[in-house]
Amino acid sequence: MFITFEGIDGCGKSTQLNLLKEYLIENKFEVITTREPGGTELSEQIRSILLGVNNVINPLTELLLFEAARTHLVDTVIKPALNKNIIVLSDRFFDSTVAYQGYGRGLCIEQINYLNNLAVNGVIPNLTFFLDIPIETSFERRHKKEFDRMENMDYNFFQNVINGFRKIAKLAPKRIVTIDASQTKENTFKQITAEWLLFTRKNAKSIFTSKT
Repeated sequence: MFITFEGIDGCGKSTQLNLLKEYLIENKFEVITTREPGGTELSEQIRSILLGVNNVINPLTELLLFEAARTHLVDTVIKPALNKNIIVLSDRFFDSTVAYQGYGRGLCIEQINYLNNLAVNGVIPNLTFFLDIPIETSFERRHKKEFDRMENMDYNFFQNVINGFRKIAKLAPKRIVTIDASQTKENTFKQITAEWLLFTRKNAKSIFTSKT
């Protein structure tokens, strides 16, 4: 099973991903975690280019770098794990590309979807948690002294990204579950585990071919 976490900075993706990992391990599932961009040595090198504050990268180059990192991650980490019935949890996946490079940067979403499909080669998340927070909450939760190249974008950019994620979620209601992440991390996680249990009960036969 492949589960992804999406949302803007400050929504708690990494925290909730790790909480779900611990929960699944406690329940005897085999789990690996990864992130985008990154997750492999090559993809982490691409990540350092994409997020480097001194790098000037035009939107199309940015998009293609994200897709290159994703292709390598899917081919070398995600697909092999799924073939072994290992649950994969990823901090971001292709929905972020549509939200950030499409709705944020203004690139053609149809072209982005084409490149996403090419990069993932049929590997689609079974379940995606979109952790939705207002942009004001995102900015309030920023405690870092230094921001990377993407985090340095302005208010309007991130508002467009949020709006993009919300539109994406509406277009894929069977896969994407919207979670109110403005509440405490404990209550947010309760929602996530409830949705996980509901989803697995409905889809157990199709997502697990053997007990992990």
